[in-house]
Amino acid sequence: MLFRAYIAVLILLSACTTSSPGQRVRMPKNTRVANLQRAAALPWRDSGRCVVREASQPWPVLVERCFQALDHERIEFHDTTGRCAVASTGAAAVGLGFCVLVAPEIVAGAVIVFGAVVVAVAIKEALDAYELRHLHPEEAGSSRGPKVTSREAEAQRKPKLKPEPAGQDRQPPVPPVPVNRTGRASCEPVPVPHAGKDARHNDCADKFPPNRYPGMDVLVGGVRFDALQVGLRKLWEIKTHQFDLYNDYVQDREIEKEIEQLDKERKAATACGYDFAIGVSTPAHKDALLQADQSLNVVVTGCKR
Repeated sequence: MLFRAYIAVLILLSACTTSSPGQRVRMPKNTRVANLQRAAALPWRDSGRCVVREASQPWPVLVERCFQALDHERIEFHDTTGRCAVASTGAAAVGLGFCVLVAPEIVAGAVIVFGAVVVAVAIKEALDAYELRHLHPEEAGSSRGPKVTSREAEAQRKPKLKPEPAGQDRQPPVPPVPVNRTGRASCEPVPVPHAGKDARHNDCADKFPPNRYPGMDVLVGGVRFDALQVGLRKLWEIKTHQFDLYNDYVQDREIEKEIEQLDKERKAATACGYDFAIGVSTPAHKDALLQADQSLNVVVTGCKR
């Protein structure tokens, strides 16, 4: 009871800070998504399930209900502004952490997380589901009752210039690559059909990571990847050619070409906050890549030709 009363005081203090003249913080249009994005930067012991469950609540309420699910061994809170000094007594550490987290904006150095933060699986899946609904609103609209889909609206705005090719309905729509306000390619993952017609390569790309979008490549940051792994922010490049059968000269040229390609893909993945891995069929191929660049994350898939 004492802790809940203390929490109520902190929520009131936070509300007062938010609404003071000249410091009004504009609330996001989608509170749930804003809360998920904010929580994604924190380590959670329950894979983020509490956050997903409470994401539609105001942020202070979410923090109160899910605070104990944080991985407290990997996180420290610092009262860098002095607004949480009241937390030095009573509920102490819990009160201080809560007060820091519910601040309208977390200032630099207030929350310190030890080690790399991988977005909790439940939070990642919830954000991905929102992104897919945002990219394909016609697919999400069926659960909310009849309405004009984006395709139908587009058809009403301008006439068709030519008929749809036969069999078009057998493949999923391929959305354009989204761009941000600067005109650069967006970091939103966009599934597109596999670029190549190599069935064994595509089967390996779908099943080994495994691929979140079976039968599809994914565009991230304007670069095409073979797969986006289920449940993780990890992009994959898959190699299935018979590297071991090449002579030394051809192997050297192949590695030079691959290193140039992989460097481009890794930079795009890293810039968008994704891990990057390379899958190869044999240990010899892995060893050759690591000799050229030891910083690569290379995994032997065992996929056969």
